[in-house]
Amino acid sequence: MEISLCMIVKNEEEVLDNCLSSIAKLMDEIIIIDTGSSDRTKEIAKMYTDKVYDFEWIDDFSKARNYSFSKATKDYIMWLDADDIVPIDSQRKIAEVKQNLLDLNPDAIMMPYEYNFDKDGRPLLTLYRNRIVKKECKFKWHGYVHEELKVSGKVFKTDIVIKHKRVRPRSERNIKIYEKVLAAQKTLPPRDIFLYANECFDHKNYEKAIELYDTFLTLKNQDKEFRNFAIWRLVDTYINLKQYDKAIEYCLTSFKMGSPRAEICCRLAYCFKENKQITQAISWYKVATKLEMTDLDDNITFFQEPCYTWAPHLELCSCYIFLKDYSKAKFHNDLAAKYTPDSSVVKSNNQFFHDLNM
Repeated sequence: MEISLCMIVKNEEEVLDNCLSSIAKLMDEIIIIDTGSSDRTKEIAKMYTDKVYDFEWIDDFSKARNYSFSKATKDYIMWLDADDIVPIDSQRKIAEVKQNLLDLNPDAIMMPYEYNFDKDGRPLLTLYRNRIVKKECKFKWHGYVHEELKVSGKVFKTDIVIKHKRVRPRSERNIKIYEKVLAAQKTLPPRDIFLYANECFDHKNYEKAIELYDTFLTLKNQDKEFRNFAIWRLVDTYINLKQYDKAIEYCLTSFKMGSPRAEICCRLAYCFKENKQITQAISWYKVATKLEMTDLDDNITFFQEPCYTWAPHLELCSCYIFLKDYSKAKFHNDLAAKYTPDSSVVKSNNQFFHDLNM
């Protein structure tokens, strides 16, 4: 079974070569759709393929994606963004999957997408995306921005990680697309309301983000994972506004949706910590340390791995330092180090304990 790689690009000369060099050898066909580059993007693309096509940009990512899929000729289609990287371990796993496609016969393959990173390069947000699909299924992309590939049938969920390595600052392009849609008196689908709220959050337009998240949460029959994420972002919004009591209120509403998740426990603890309610903060960080990612529902779409591993331990270290309980602080720093031994925060804490002759 053979795979076509389909990509849409525009002015990606900084990143395109890194992306293609990490995946090209595994693909049987590479389709590049250029939506109006003015730099060396197409020149770089032609180093890997002769199937480079122009597509007039019409402020609709789904139409560009669907056009790229229409050019594919192989059994399966994989997609990437130009600022994505396929790590070496994932390259090996993709090669193994490719060898078994005939036996597995999947309609779609999901892969975790590491989307945001801290200063030490650790992933802060991971979401599952449908990454490889069977061509004959004719699955389509939907949505103006942050488009969604809707699939059905036999879907495999894998641990093959794709890393999103953004190098350019966020532009207002996506917000302008949504504003253009609304100006044309069109109604945004629920998913686009949620994504428009995310764009407003990322651009620190917190009041508009709150309005949109609240609107999304009032809509019935919406995906539980998107509702969870909307609550997380509402909490983050109120934290950024330093309205911690309001943030706590939204944290507590999340418990009505199911069992506590470490993401919300860490946020709840942080709010108490910022309110100088250290004992309450410690209690909720400890709850987070007891939760395991293996206990999560198989249908999860979004997760923040640090909340289940090193993050609550580093925060507990900070809380116990505040209380001058240095023995417990060091205990939790050591636990965090088991997950992230190269963390700059762990190292700074170790120096602190060293200076105390601990």
